[in-house]
Amino acid sequence: MGFKTGDFPPVDLDTFLHRPLRDRVRTLALHWAEYGFGSPRMIATTYIAKVVFVWGLLGAVIITATSGVGWFWQVDLWWNQPIVYQKAIVWTMLLEAIGIAGSWGPMAGKFTPMTGGILFWARPGTIRLRPWRWVPGTAGDTRTVFDVVLYLGFLAALATALLMPGTPSASLAAMLPENTSGLVQPAPVIAAIVLLVLVGVRDKTIALAARIEQYLPALVIFVVLPFTDMMIALKMLIVIVWVGAAVSKFGKHFVNVIPPMLSNTPFWPPRWLKRAHYRDFPRDLRPSKLAGFMAHVMGTTVELLVPLVLLFSTNRIVTLVAVVIMVGFCLFIVSTFPLAVPLEWNLLFAFGAVTLFLGFPAWQGYGVFDFSSVWVGVAVAAALLFFPVLGNLRPDKVSFLPSLRQYAGNWASAIWTFAPGAEAKLDAVVRPTRNQIDQLQAMGYPYAVAEITMQQTIAWRSMHSQGRGLFSLAYRTLPDIETRTIREGEFACNSLIGFNFGDGHLHNIDLIRALQARCGFAPGEFVVFWVESQPIHKKTQSYQIIDAALGVIERGTWKVADAVAEQPWLPNGPIPVIVEWRAQTTPSTTATNSTRVPSSTRDGAPETGVAQR
Repeated sequence: MGFKTGDFPPVDLDTFLHRPLRDRVRTLALHWAEYGFGSPRMIATTYIAKVVFVWGLLGAVIITATSGVGWFWQVDLWWNQPIVYQKAIVWTMLLEAIGIAGSWGPMAGKFTPMTGGILFWARPGTIRLRPWRWVPGTAGDTRTVFDVVLYLGFLAALATALLMPGTPSASLAAMLPENTSGLVQPAPVIAAIVLLVLVGVRDKTIALAARIEQYLPALVIFVVLPFTDMMIALKMLIVIVWVGAAVSKFGKHFVNVIPPMLSNTPFWPPRWLKRAHYRDFPRDLRPSKLAGFMAHVMGTTVELLVPLVLLFSTNRIVTLVAVVIMVGFCLFIVSTFPLAVPLEWNLLFAFGAVTLFLGFPAWQGYGVFDFSSVWVGVAVAAALLFFPVLGNLRPDKVSFLPSLRQYAGNWASAIWTFAPGAEAKLDAVVRPTRNQIDQLQAMGYPYAVAEITMQQTIAWRSMHSQGRGLFSLAYRTLPDIETRTIREGEFACNSLIGFNFGDGHLHNIDLIRALQARCGFAPGEFVVFWVESQPIHKKTQSYQIIDAALGVIERGTWKVADAVAEQPWLPNGPIPVIVEWRAQTTPSTTATNSTRVPSSTRDGAPETGVAQR
């Protein structure tokens, strides 16, 4: 691919969209294997410029100018100043909450405008998704002026904490008497904590976009713990995030992430190395042994063991080597430009590895056993582990981000299917943007080019384990699938709520209900195939089939092993599923009756086994 020209799939624009869905998925999956999204390198360069000049340079200028630690270019004076690390967290959280860090730009499905976030969340009338129905005062799915005030107040609190000078701390002075910059002011941090909780119980989208699972604990640690305990707790936070991500990579999903992720890398590796991550390109797109090595050794093992070494090491050389490895690990992820583009987050963690473990090493009194009380350490560990443990056991109760399953391949996912012309009904949704297909056409893309561009995302989904199951459901359920418009749920939702990050909880039944209330789809016009993440102790994933007009019309499971064993385009047909419940519907009415389907039957027909193709 060139700097300004991308690698568009080599297909006949006049005939490609009329080919069978399986053929289109296969063609686009093979193209993805060599070129990824095929975006021109100018797009990746734009992300690099954003990270360097906005997060890096502008952030360094603001943080150093307001902290009294020297000029921004005097890195040797401020790299290990605690207030600098505190403000780096606040700065990154502010960018995330505005919508100009992760899930930004074309690689996240935002073409025009390239920012979602604040354009949605500071606008009354847009969709709001509460995480828990039982919380009083959160009813409804429309953003109000009150919601906007809470959100803008949260941003203002973060900005105030960032811009105010440090405040003296007796516990800091006891450990570092030469320090004159102090720590962040507690008052705006406390305000940010309270406002984020209030915002979050009314809209999970903003809470997840602000990375509440990682930055909120950091803010609480800032204001609750004395200095030494604070630094050790921040070490525990960063290590638990890494280890939690590693644990989530156990199982069969993650190896399927590596090949399409590396295929989408714009600057490296060469095409022959991209192909080598597939078992037998172009005949077999399942992961190769090389991909398995990258996933289980270079990925899972490194992310599990090296952070634990960092947490417990009291040796300078061992700690230095571990820091170098984890910085390299973070930079490697940045180099792949994953579709949610969490670049700032990875750079913050790289900076944190240096600052926390070299700037405040264990041999100087900042080891995990140096808490002021053993009970403080136990309380911190219990608080940080609560949601990851619960989320891996009950993924239906906890988003994959608080569960610490970042880019592990074990995602709640969905594909959306529309009857011809029905996608246009989404125009009724109040939002500052349009459907992606319309965004691309407004940028000058011919319809066929825009449509094929968006169909690359469903081919990408098919290359992951969930995609095989979701498409299996669609083939089994929809007799008119060849005439339908099919969208990847993760991309589709961000044009409606302003954010996406691989989390199907952002586009589950709650969003579908909100869309139905606004768009009034007829039965069959908008059918969603949705699957929950795999619990750590089970071998299956639970799915739902949702008709926007009728609600959930089927529930069941499939075996993960069956999904990962198939090719993306399902040449052997749909994988087996177990239907656990199905609503009875008639073509002439929207009424439904609940029916539980015995485990020994599927599609209403007797079977010789639990499930069949």
